[in-house]
Amino acid sequence: MLKNPTPRQIAVTSSFIISLLLLVFLVILKLLAIIKAAWGWVFLIFVINIFCGYTVAIFYLKRYIYRKIKLIYKSIHSHKLNPQEKTNVVDVNVNIMDQVEKEVAEWAENRDKEIQDLKTYAEYRRKFLGDISHELKTPIFNIQGYIDSLIDGAVYDEKISMNYLQRASKNVERLNTIVEDLEAISRLEAGELMLDMQVFSIKELTEEVFEDLEIKARDKNIKLGFKEGAANNFKVRADRESIRQVLMNLVHNSVKYGKLNGQTRIGFYDMDKRILVEVADNGIGISAEHLNHVFDRFYRADKSRSREQGGSGLGLSIVKHIVEAHHQTINVRSSAGLGSTFGFTLDKA
Repeated sequence: MLKNPTPRQIAVTSSFIISLLLLVFLVILKLLAIIKAAWGWVFLIFVINIFCGYTVAIFYLKRYIYRKIKLIYKSIHSHKLNPQEKTNVVDVNVNIMDQVEKEVAEWAENRDKEIQDLKTYAEYRRKFLGDISHELKTPIFNIQGYIDSLIDGAVYDEKISMNYLQRASKNVERLNTIVEDLEAISRLEAGELMLDMQVFSIKELTEEVFEDLEIKARDKNIKLGFKEGAANNFKVRADRESIRQVLMNLVHNSVKYGKLNGQTRIGFYDMDKRILVEVADNGIGISAEHLNHVFDRFYRADKSRSREQGGSGLGLSIVKHIVEAHHQTINVRSSAGLGSTFGFTLDKA
């Protein structure tokens, strides 16, 4: 017997066997002189029977198989078949059952993947909502405390009232920073960031960032400069203002979490078609268990110290989104107590 036959093979085999049995029966009748027809007519009947048997078998096989697999397709296919597709559901030249079994297996695998993805998204959404509520709660609680103190009488003490108002204003600024950064990430993830691609000197842009952060660095006596070999004035092709934001964030973080009398150095490395930009410091560093999460939203390796330093906790996440919007990569190397090095690539002009 055939192994894993197609509907056409089943129809041909069954019609041939039935016709062969009919032929044997007719031959016996002919030999017994029960029928008087010539041998030509006997073989003609045999051929006609094969054809008719094949046609009938194909018709009912297609009808039977279609009705069966139609029920399966109703369950596993999310789209509605049009009449033309319905007529093509059963291909008599292939093993229908194997094909349906394969589709069901693929459907089951896809469903499992969808379920796992939904669980991952649900966990991510739960964590994100918890993080953002925690981040918003702190400044809101502080503002409420200062306002309540002023209402309770502190407003009449000019020194205290001004101090509380300044603190409340600082917390309002923090709230505004969080909201603006959330909006920025939302636009980046939605693909709404319109990149103004242009050619510019990455070293000149870095020097501008150094100038903007010079005062903050001077407060901790941190030296900003270039690594040896960074004298080449590399030209890159990117969105200048977006890359400025990347450099500002990375250099600002290196100063914020840097040690007194430390240093932040930037290096440029020629990678044929790309330029690797590295921002390195000798600050507090990041321990190994936190490295894989530094680009996550609201992730803070040292939560208490990070909140004291201010910021939204979204800076590195925005940096990653901007770099990826340029179809480039970003990575980090760090050791606790030794400092950190953030590197990202840009297309060479």
